[in-house]
Amino acid sequence: MTNKLILGDNLEVMKTMEDESIDLIYLDPPFFSNRNYEVIWGDEGEVRSFQDRWAGGIEHYIAWLKERVIEMHRILKPTGSIFLHCDWHANAYIRVDILDKVFGMNNFRNEIVWCYTSASHSKLKLPNKHDTIFWFTKSETYTINLDDIRVPYDEKTEANYKKGLKGSGTLYDGKIKSDEGILNEKGKIPEDWWTDIAIGARFPKNSENNIGYPTQKPAKLLERIIKVASNEGDIILDPFVGGGTTVAVADKLNRKWMGIDQSVAAIKVSDLRLKNQQSLYSQPYELQLHKYDYDVLRNTDAFEFEKFIVEQFGGIANSKQRNDFGLDGRMPDNTLIQVKRSDNIGRNVIDNFKSAIERSDKRLFEKNKTEGKAVGYLIAFSFGKGAIEEVARLKNKEHIIIELKKVGDIIPYGKPPKVTLTANEIELSKFAFEATAESETEIEFYSWDFNHKPEDGFKADVYLDKDGKQVRKFYPGEHHIAVEAVDKSGLDGMDKVKIKVKENNKRDTHEE
Repeated sequence: MTNKLILGDNLEVMKTMEDESIDLIYLDPPFFSNRNYEVIWGDEGEVRSFQDRWAGGIEHYIAWLKERVIEMHRILKPTGSIFLHCDWHANAYIRVDILDKVFGMNNFRNEIVWCYTSASHSKLKLPNKHDTIFWFTKSETYTINLDDIRVPYDEKTEANYKKGLKGSGTLYDGKIKSDEGILNEKGKIPEDWWTDIAIGARFPKNSENNIGYPTQKPAKLLERIIKVASNEGDIILDPFVGGGTTVAVADKLNRKWMGIDQSVAAIKVSDLRLKNQQSLYSQPYELQLHKYDYDVLRNTDAFEFEKFIVEQFGGIANSKQRNDFGLDGRMPDNTLIQVKRSDNIGRNVIDNFKSAIERSDKRLFEKNKTEGKAVGYLIAFSFGKGAIEEVARLKNKEHIIIELKKVGDIIPYGKPPKVTLTANEIELSKFAFEATAESETEIEFYSWDFNHKPEDGFKADVYLDKDGKQVRKFYPGEHHIAVEAVDKSGLDGMDKVKIKVKENNKRDTHEE
């Protein structure tokens, strides 16, 4: 399986997935808060989903979530686990009306209470300072690695453990037995209440653990969940991927993964986060948006593009590139396909394609011609007047049907945003940067790389900037700054500038 980030409705995506194909599911669905602050990213997909959930109160919310959990149960392996993250607004309903019914009360493992502290202004009740994480399994035989999540003992127990090593404790089955019970050199197994993992608000701004996503969950929380209920190489699914913590942690822990979200911003921020942590040994992943990037399609490897578009069309791509008469695949009924990664295809291509079809399979050519079927399909980005006229002539005069298929009729694609970045020194060594972008759709957000190295690709320092404006101070030297603009389709464009800050505070600015 290829790791995937998918923009779309998780219910529809999961319906296409195979039975019993996932080892671990963690989901942090939007809480039942009925407040506009629940809309984090503010893009169309998220707003639409928010409105759908609130069409009919708690009963509608539970129905909305339950149909998704039913699909999760179907795709989960018999040895798999699900961890559902919720809070006081709906945790009782979720446990009784969804998880107990879909997974069965006998497959309940833990109600984990994740405790935290943060500012609270309520004067009418005690502050709500915990979330609930329900752990259910698909069956009574499941993956569990308790030793992998042991944590240090408290100071007193740790001191007694060390004393035991010196001989004042009792050796029991290879472990030390003291007043606290049997102690393990790796520490203790955490109870079902977790107080040792800070919430995102305490993370440094724009650090690995704080990407500007208000309800982002900390990496340590997901690390504990993934370690306890999966093994290396297992497949982890997060159907509400949000800020991408689950997939980022799964990737670091050498698991395979899939993240789904209806928000363009969520998917693209997760994409940036994964790019930031990629190394030579990282596994590749596939980014699935509503639209493909025209420039990427036109500049990708020719054979890879041919294979991709033939399969998207419903055909079978050729496995070889030689001695195939320039043909790139065939339909299930063996009708031949040729792909041209070009615009404005001319008449000569039609002539050559017709000849190639006849040479390749004369019998099939004559059969399709006699039955009034297409003898071949030619796929390209666009076709010139000469090609269109020749196809019409062949059909009318020679009863030969060649169907012309535009790439855009097979898959949706668009042009990425055109981005312009300017830099102006506003104080000594302090610069104001402003990015503007033109797009076929509106711009969703900007991301910034203030130490850009082309050989490393774009590595975001600021993940989510709605305005396209930043102010930074620099040390003397040469600095490369890059900005990416992401539009509502998820397509992105980039521009760069180079600034030189001299010891005497004179500087040069160059667009790259």
